[in-house]
Amino acid sequence: MTLTQLRHLVGLAQAGSFAQAARLLFLTQPALSRSIQALEDELGAPLFDRLGRRIALTPLGQEVLERARRLVSEAEALKQVSQGLQAGLIGRLRVGLSSAPGVLLSRPLLAHMARHHPRLQVEISRGNTSVLIDALREQRLDAAVVDVRSVRPAADLRIDQVFELSAGFLVRPGHPLLRRRKALSFGDVLAYPMASTPLSDEVARLLMARYGAQANPDDCVTLRSDETHHLVEVARHSDVVVLTVCAAAPGLVPVPLQPAFDATGRFGMVTLARRSAAPALRIVREALPSWLPADAVSAGPA
Repeated sequence: MTLTQLRHLVGLAQAGSFAQAARLLFLTQPALSRSIQALEDELGAPLFDRLGRRIALTPLGQEVLERARRLVSEAEALKQVSQGLQAGLIGRLRVGLSSAPGVLLSRPLLAHMARHHPRLQVEISRGNTSVLIDALREQRLDAAVVDVRSVRPAADLRIDQVFELSAGFLVRPGHPLLRRRKALSFGDVLAYPMASTPLSDEVARLLMARYGAQANPDDCVTLRSDETHHLVEVARHSDVVVLTVCAAAPGLVPVPLQPAFDATGRFGMVTLARRSAAPALRIVREALPSWLPADAVSAGPA
């Protein structure tokens, strides 16, 4: 018994004759007759009484027809679900966002999905890069947008859609450092509490190469959090200096250091290399550039 045979049964019952049903089903009449006969042979009894050119359902035919209609309807619904999933219109999408990407992308991602794909279930997880990569490997996430400098190269990970954003030491307007007329040194910054998310080894090396051993984040950073938003809020209401990407701290002002801290935050999308991507992830990939600040620069593959 096949789904095709059940569709033929439903079509024949609706049409009332083999000739009419064959036309509606785009079959030859002999082909339709063979399909129904094979179904009757498998069930062991006639489904239709042949009354000349007309037909009538037998008692077994009535029972089988009701079940066939349900099965055909469920099959059509399943097909629509499959098409919706493949198009990314329904289903579930789980995205991890580390600190700065979370500040920049959470709101536009959720707003876009709510507006354009209201039947798609979207889950955003926040955390540091290592936690999100572990969740990705455990297949609790479909993708993660994180600081790619903190991701160890691995054959099971794919990194793409990498972008860079300007970063710096930022303070509130009116901060005492901004009132100084002389060029500011890193030592001047150290007079105030410094806040940052966990920094990659690459950024730590850059800081120390630029400002010496005093810029070792293990020593100079006094306030740490995985949530950039919290650090920025503290800096808005105190003399804390926060090291982060500028776009994640609207309203804060870069400290004019000498030498300048010409660095960037480097973020990218990480997925599992050997796993089929969630269909809805295509939507994120296509829209991601439009959600980024104007100063974001595409950096190509990691």
